[in-house]
Amino acid sequence: MAAIVEVIDLFKDYFLEGHIPVNVLKGLNLSFDEGDFVALMGPSGSGKSTLMNILGCLDRPTAGQYLLNGGDVARMSDDRLSEIRSTYLGFIFQAYNLLPQYTVVENIELPLVYQGVRLDQKTKDRCIALAEMVGLGTRLDHRPLQLSGGQQQRVAIARSLVNDPHVILADEPTGNLDSRTSVEIMQMLRELNKAGKTIIMVTHENDIAAWARRVVRLRDGLVESDVRNDDHQPDLSAAH
Repeated sequence: MAAIVEVIDLFKDYFLEGHIPVNVLKGLNLSFDEGDFVALMGPSGSGKSTLMNILGCLDRPTAGQYLLNGGDVARMSDDRLSEIRSTYLGFIFQAYNLLPQYTVVENIELPLVYQGVRLDQKTKDRCIALAEMVGLGTRLDHRPLQLSGGQQQRVAIARSLVNDPHVILADEPTGNLDSRTSVEIMQMLRELNKAGKTIIMVTHENDIAAWARRVVRLRDGLVESDVRNDDHQPDLSAAH
Protein backbone atom coordinates (compact mmCIF):
# COMPACT_ATOMS: atom_id res chain seq x y z
CA MET A 1 0.00 0.00 0.00
CA ALA A 2 1.36 3.42 -0.94
CA ALA A 3 2.12 6.01 1.72
CA ILE A 4 -0.48 8.77 1.72
CA VAL A 5 1.26 10.76 4.48
CA GLU A 6 5.01 10.91 5.06
CA VAL A 7 7.25 13.12 7.18
CA ILE A 8 10.98 13.10 6.54
CA ASP A 9 13.57 14.54 8.95
CA LEU A 10 10.85 16.73 10.44
CA PHE A 11 11.93 19.39 12.93
CA LYS A 12 9.76 21.86 14.81
CA ASP A 13 11.16 24.52 17.12
CA TYR A 14 9.28 27.05 19.19
CA PHE A 15 10.77 30.08 20.84
CA LEU A 16 9.87 31.11 24.39
CA GLU A 17 9.94 34.84 25.11
CA GLY A 18 11.00 35.32 21.51
CA HIS A 19 14.48 33.82 21.75
CA ILE A 20 14.67 30.69 23.95
CA PRO A 21 14.42 27.68 21.58
CA VAL A 22 12.31 24.65 22.45
CA ASN A 23 12.97 21.68 20.16
CA VAL A 24 9.71 19.70 19.95
CA LEU A 25 10.23 17.51 16.87
CA LYS A 26 13.82 16.40 16.36
CA GLY A 27 14.18 14.83 12.93
CA LEU A 28 11.03 12.73 12.97
CA ASN A 29 10.53 10.13 10.23
CA LEU A 30 7.13 8.48 9.80
CA SER A 31 4.89 7.28 7.00
CA PHE A 32 1.22 6.31 7.00
CA ASP A 33 -0.25 4.04 4.34
CA GLU A 34 -3.50 4.75 2.58
CA GLY A 35 -6.34 2.99 4.38
CA ASP A 36 -4.47 2.62 7.68
CA PHE A 37 -5.79 3.46 11.15
CA VAL A 38 -2.98 4.77 13.35
CA ALA A 39 -2.99 5.80 17.00
CA LEU A 40 -0.37 8.34 18.04
CA MET A 41 0.57 8.12 21.70
CA GLY A 42 3.15 9.61 24.02
CA PRO A 43 3.54 11.60 27.22
CA SER A 44 2.95 15.33 27.44
CA GLY A 45 5.71 17.09 25.50
CA SER A 46 6.40 14.09 23.25
CA GLY A 47 5.43 16.04 20.12
CA LYS A 48 2.19 14.27 19.16
CA SER A 49 0.02 17.41 19.22
CA THR A 50 2.67 19.38 17.33
CA LEU A 51 2.83 16.62 14.72
CA MET A 52 -0.97 16.63 14.36
CA ASN A 53 -0.97 20.41 13.85
CA ILE A 54 1.56 20.00 11.05
CA LEU A 55 -0.32 17.08 9.49
CA GLY A 56 -3.48 19.19 9.62
CA CYS A 57 -1.74 22.09 7.82
CA LEU A 58 -2.36 24.26 10.88
CA ASP A 59 1.37 24.80 11.43
CA ARG A 60 4.57 24.51 9.41
CA PRO A 61 7.70 22.54 10.29
CA THR A 62 10.94 24.38 11.00
CA ALA A 63 12.75 21.97 8.68
CA GLY A 64 12.12 18.72 6.85
CA GLN A 65 9.42 17.49 4.48
CA TYR A 66 5.75 16.72 4.89
CA LEU A 67 4.50 14.78 1.88
CA LEU A 68 0.74 14.47 1.47
CA ASN A 69 -0.09 12.13 -1.39
CA GLY A 70 3.36 12.91 -2.80
CA GLY A 71 3.17 16.72 -2.61
CA ASP A 72 5.46 18.63 -0.23
CA VAL A 73 2.98 20.47 1.95
CA ALA A 74 5.73 22.27 3.87
CA ARG A 75 6.47 24.37 0.77
CA MET A 76 2.92 25.30 -0.14
CA SER A 77 1.46 28.81 0.11
CA ASP A 78 -1.03 29.71 2.85
CA ASP A 79 -3.84 29.74 0.29
CA ARG A 80 -2.92 26.28 -0.93
CA LEU A 81 -2.70 25.01 2.66
CA SER A 82 -6.20 26.34 3.31
CA GLU A 83 -7.42 24.54 0.20
CA ILE A 84 -5.77 21.29 1.36
CA ARG A 85 -7.42 21.61 4.79
CA SER A 86 -10.88 22.08 3.31
CA THR A 87 -10.75 19.45 0.56
CA TYR A 88 -8.21 16.79 1.50
CA LEU A 89 -8.48 16.51 5.29
CA GLY A 90 -11.27 15.86 7.78
CA PHE A 91 -10.97 16.91 11.43
CA ILE A 92 -12.47 15.48 14.62
CA PHE A 93 -11.66 17.35 17.85
CA GLN A 94 -11.92 16.46 21.53
CA ALA A 95 -14.07 19.55 22.16
CA TYR A 96 -16.30 18.86 19.08
CA ASN A 97 -15.91 22.50 17.85
CA LEU A 98 -19.53 22.82 16.79
CA LEU A 99 -21.16 26.23 16.35
CA PRO A 100 -23.88 26.49 19.02
CA GLN A 101 -26.27 28.62 16.94
CA TYR A 102 -26.32 26.10 14.07
CA THR A 103 -28.41 22.94 13.74
CA VAL A 104 -26.98 19.47 13.22
CA VAL A 105 -27.35 19.77 9.45
CA GLU A 106 -25.90 23.29 9.37
CA ASN A 107 -22.85 22.21 11.39
CA ILE A 108 -22.24 19.32 9.00
CA GLU A 109 -22.47 21.77 6.07
CA LEU A 110 -19.77 24.08 7.45
CA PRO A 111 -16.75 22.67 5.55
CA LEU A 112 -18.69 23.15 2.31
CA VAL A 113 -19.35 26.78 3.25
CA TYR A 114 -15.63 27.32 3.85
CA GLN A 115 -14.93 25.79 0.43
CA GLY A 116 -17.31 28.24 -1.19
CA VAL A 117 -19.64 25.48 -2.33
CA ARG A 118 -23.11 26.72 -3.21
CA LEU A 119 -25.54 25.08 -0.81
CA ASP A 120 -28.60 23.58 -2.47
CA GLN A 121 -30.95 20.67 -1.98
CA LYS A 122 -28.30 18.22 -3.17
CA THR A 123 -25.76 19.36 -0.55
CA LYS A 124 -28.47 19.40 2.13
CA ASP A 125 -29.51 15.86 1.21
CA ARG A 126 -25.88 14.74 1.54
CA CYS A 127 -25.62 16.31 5.01
CA ILE A 128 -28.90 14.69 6.06
CA ALA A 129 -27.62 11.32 4.80
CA LEU A 130 -24.43 11.75 6.85
CA ALA A 131 -26.46 12.69 9.94
CA GLU A 132 -28.53 9.55 9.44
CA MET A 133 -25.38 7.47 8.97
CA VAL A 134 -24.12 8.53 12.42
CA GLY A 135 -27.51 7.87 14.03
CA LEU A 136 -28.85 11.42 14.21
CA GLY A 137 -31.62 11.23 11.63
CA THR A 138 -34.21 12.30 14.23
CA ARG A 139 -32.08 15.22 15.49
CA LEU A 140 -31.52 17.17 12.28
CA ASP A 141 -32.85 20.48 13.63
CA HIS A 142 -31.33 20.18 17.10
CA ARG A 143 -28.55 22.50 18.18
CA PRO A 144 -25.41 21.35 20.04
CA LEU A 145 -26.70 22.32 23.50
CA GLN A 146 -29.69 20.04 22.90
CA LEU A 147 -27.38 17.06 22.28
CA SER A 148 -25.31 14.82 24.54
CA GLY A 149 -21.52 14.79 24.26
CA GLY A 150 -21.62 11.57 22.27
CA GLN A 151 -24.21 13.00 19.89
CA GLN A 152 -22.12 16.14 19.42
CA GLN A 153 -19.11 13.99 18.52
CA ARG A 154 -21.28 12.11 16.01
CA VAL A 155 -22.07 15.47 14.38
CA ALA A 156 -18.32 16.19 14.29
CA ILE A 157 -17.67 12.83 12.60
CA ALA A 158 -20.36 13.51 10.00
CA ARG A 159 -18.88 16.99 9.45
CA SER A 160 -15.41 15.48 8.93
CA LEU A 161 -16.83 13.34 6.11
CA VAL A 162 -18.82 15.95 4.19
CA ASN A 163 -15.92 16.85 1.88
CA ASP A 164 -15.07 13.14 1.34
CA PRO A 165 -11.55 13.61 2.77
CA HIS A 166 -8.57 11.41 1.99
CA VAL A 167 -7.34 11.53 5.60
CA ILE A 168 -9.25 11.97 8.86
CA LEU A 169 -7.28 13.51 11.74
CA ALA A 170 -8.85 12.77 15.14
CA ASP A 171 -7.43 14.57 18.19
CA GLU A 172 -8.52 12.77 21.40
CA PRO A 173 -11.95 12.02 19.84
CA THR A 174 -13.20 10.29 23.01
CA GLY A 175 -11.49 12.56 25.54
CA ASN A 176 -14.73 14.12 26.82
CA LEU A 177 -16.88 10.99 26.65
CA ASP A 178 -17.80 8.20 29.07
CA SER A 179 -16.62 4.64 28.44
CA ARG A 180 -19.76 3.36 26.76
CA THR A 181 -20.04 6.35 24.43
CA SER A 182 -16.31 6.09 23.67
CA VAL A 183 -16.82 2.53 22.47
CA GLU A 184 -19.69 3.66 20.21
CA ILE A 185 -17.53 6.41 18.69
CA MET A 186 -14.60 4.05 18.16
CA GLN A 187 -16.85 1.46 16.53
CA MET A 188 -17.93 4.20 14.13
CA LEU A 189 -14.32 5.16 13.34
CA ARG A 190 -13.40 1.53 12.79
CA GLU A 191 -16.26 1.14 10.30
CA LEU A 192 -15.09 4.25 8.45
CA ASN A 193 -11.61 2.74 8.30
CA LYS A 194 -12.98 -0.56 6.99
CA ALA A 195 -14.73 1.48 4.29
CA GLY A 196 -11.33 2.80 3.21
CA LYS A 197 -10.75 6.01 5.15
CA THR A 198 -7.23 6.70 6.44
CA ILE A 199 -7.43 7.72 10.10
CA ILE A 200 -4.65 9.21 12.24
CA MET A 201 -5.72 9.60 15.86
CA VAL A 202 -4.06 11.09 18.93
CA THR A 203 -4.99 9.41 22.21
CA HIS A 204 -3.46 8.91 25.64
CA GLU A 205 -5.67 5.92 26.47
CA ASN A 206 -4.44 2.38 25.76
CA ASP A 207 -7.98 0.99 25.43
CA ILE A 208 -8.76 3.58 22.74
CA ALA A 209 -5.47 2.93 20.94
CA ALA A 210 -6.42 -0.76 20.85
CA TRP A 211 -9.03 0.08 18.21
CA ALA A 212 -6.34 1.23 15.78
CA ARG A 213 -4.44 -1.07 13.44
CA ARG A 214 -1.09 0.46 14.33
CA VAL A 215 0.21 2.26 17.43
CA VAL A 216 3.06 4.78 17.16
CA ARG A 217 4.53 6.06 20.43
CA LEU A 218 6.49 9.30 20.45
CA ARG A 219 8.92 10.46 23.09
CA ASP A 220 11.04 13.61 23.06
CA GLY A 221 10.14 14.41 19.46
CA LEU A 222 11.12 11.03 18.00
CA VAL A 223 9.51 7.63 17.43
CA GLU A 224 9.91 5.42 20.49
CA SER A 225 7.99 2.43 19.09
CA ASP A 226 5.87 1.56 16.07
CA VAL A 227 3.77 -1.60 16.41
CA ARG A 228 1.14 -3.19 14.19
CA ASN A 229 -2.06 -3.75 16.14
CA ASP A 230 -4.26 -5.53 13.59
CA ASP A 231 -4.84 -8.71 15.56
CA HIS A 232 -5.64 -7.01 18.87
CA GLN A 233 -9.34 -6.94 19.77
CA PRO A 234 -10.48 -3.99 21.89
CA ASP A 235 -12.43 -4.49 25.10
CA LEU A 236 -16.12 -4.08 24.26
CA SER A 237 -17.39 -4.61 27.84
CA ALA A 238 -18.05 -0.88 28.33
CA ALA A 239 -20.62 -1.01 25.54
CA HIS A 240 -22.85 -3.43 27.40
